[in-house]
Amino acid sequence: MKALEVTNKSVTREALLKMAEKVPGAWIGLRIAAILLFLEGWKSTNIARLFGLTRWSVVKWIQRINAQGVDAMKEVPRPGRPPRLGTEIQQVLEEVLQKNPRSLGLKRNRWDGIVVVEYLERVHGLHVKVRQAQRWIRRLGFSLRQPIYRYVQATEEGVKEFRQTLKKTPQPSEK
Repeated sequence: MKALEVTNKSVTREALLKMAEKVPGAWIGLRIAAILLFLEGWKSTNIARLFGLTRWSVVKWIQRINAQGVDAMKEVPRPGRPPRLGTEIQQVLEEVLQKNPRSLGLKRNRWDGIVVVEYLERVHGLHVKVRQAQRWIRRLGFSLRQPIYRYVQATEEGVKEFRQTLKKTPQPSEK
């Protein structure tokens, strides 16, 4: 009988771990799986390597289990300020970042921190700093690129008019 294997190239350890970050409660499942593997005789180093974690994370889970029992597997609320962007706004922002800013009435061709700040203030009434907006862009999986500034080619009429208003001395043809 042929050995069972995964043939789909998109199913990788990295892809599954990324998915675990997005699915609520998946990390509890990973912790439970890690403890089950430890109970089966696996070393903490091998468990950490399997799940892409540090060995110290697995050791802390085991120590917490020893001290508190099975309840230590549950997610505990962490102290700190909750993010200003709620989950709904994050999802909307992720969809919006895939569009051109001009389609939303913004006067830029690319998304950068300044444009995201302007969008959040206009649409959602949130005020965040530019650096924080840049962090949200990266957190949502997008990359920051330098905006491209292009100058419109001037017409001959505009150049003549500009020169006339700029120069203090009259042109020889004007005398």
